Amino acid sequence: MRKWLRRLGIGVATIVIAALVAGSGFEWLGRRTAARDFPPPGTLVDIGGRRIHLDCRGSGTPVVVLVSGLDTGGAMAWSAVHDSLAATTRTCAYSRAGIMWSDAATGPTTAKGVADDLHAALGAAGERAPYVMVGHSLGGPYIMTYTKYFGPEVSGVVMVDASHPDQLETLGRIAPAAANPSMTPLKVAAAFSWAGVVRIATGATPAMPNQSPEVVRAIAAYASHSIDGALKELDALGGTLAEAGTMRQLGDRPLVVLTALKPMTEAELATLKITPELGREFKAAWRAMHDDEATWSTRSEHRVLEDASHYIQYDRPDVVIQSVRSVVDSVRQDRP
Repeated sequence: MRKWLRRLGIGVATIVIAALVAGSGFEWLGRRTAARDFPPPGTLVDIGGRRIHLDCRGSGTPVVVLVSGLDTGGAMAWSAVHDSLAATTRTCAYSRAGIMWSDAATGPTTAKGVADDLHAALGAAGERAPYVMVGHSLGGPYIMTYTKYFGPEVSGVVMVDASHPDQLETLGRIAPAAANPSMTPLKVAAAFSWAGVVRIATGATPAMPNQSPEVVRAIAAYASHSIDGALKELDALGGTLAEAGTMRQLGDRPLVVLTALKPMTEAELATLKITPELGREFKAAWRAMHDDEATWSTRSEHRVLEDASHYIQYDRPDVVIQSVRSVVDSVRQDRP
């Protein structure tokens, strides 16, 4: 019996080792293929031993700077609106450290570090203020932190269903899972990204509305690299929101706040472990926090979209484009 169990154990171990070896080869090939098939649009800017991916298109001022949320898409998260905005003025999207084509940073992520990286990348690329900062989701706190440290450069702001500094506490009272998301699956996936786990898991990701299949493939191709950067940002979420919470005044800068209020799907309710009634309460609290964001400037507009999910730039790119253009127009009118 013991001999049989020993042989069984050896057999299982052999299969596991073979699978890991095959997975590592699959991942190695995948990374080579990604570099060949999906070169970075724009440029890789050296910010002192590290490179940040920056994709600037068009011409004119102010320069629009697109800052993505907590995901693995980086600059590609703006693919549905980038070219249309660039037809109006110079428009730059970028990928934060460790995301898509950008090199990883050493040490933990901080909101100040993210702002410093963006400032260094824009400067090294020869881009010049004034900037209209556009932030989606966690990109909202990041652009508020940028404004805190580099305020004279920022002339206007657009919040695209942006995170709020108080959201963990506010939403956590309704859905505790929103305040304490489980990071175990992400950490396990990141730990085995070298074995192709992330690449396999993201290979069948469906496209969002107005998102091209090529963009979906590019994001999936770099997911095994990007997951580490996203995980570091998730680890730093509390500190990022706290830092952003120290900057809640934009003076008279033009500000547009966009809020997605499409009802939660059954899958979203299940993820948060809440009932449909609590889902409606969750959305009401989200809207109230965005009402607060709209008070941060004396010249603000708050638009509520009942037909858009969190990724407004995909569900309603027309609204994002119009909102950014309106802020750009206001900034131009303010110039002497």
